[in-house]
Amino acid sequence: QIQLTESGGGLVQAGGSLRLSCAASGRTFRRVAMGWFRQAPGKEREFVATINWSDGRIVSADSVKGRFTISKNNAEDTVHLQMNSLKPEDTAVYYCAASIILSALPTNKYQYSYWGQGTQVTVSS
Repeated sequence: QIQLTESGGGLVQAGGSLRLSCAASGRTFRRVAMGWFRQAPGKEREFVATINWSDGRIVSADSVKGRFTISKNNAEDTVHLQMNSLKPEDTAVYYCAASIILSALPTNKYQYSYWGQGTQVTVSS
């Protein structure tokens, strides 16, 4: 099992920034990649960004490219999501996830086996 704990959500005005963090514990040696997803009310959970834990390669959704940056800290076993130039449409619950499959950069939610509890991000206009 891998346990994930998110932090850093909150309320921010449009154009502002937030930094989300996700701490991993447990059998983290099985982890291949870690990602961020988000889910707005009435919508499907959607991919935001993922990072390969071994080589640091990154993939981001087109909707957040140039605004959101995913990064990792191996020593602290954490992954971060720096969110800049936030828009009201970024409002959602953001989830951290860990993948143990062999796909280097999984972007499908079904490729992730472990999930955090989620953290709310609200962007006001």
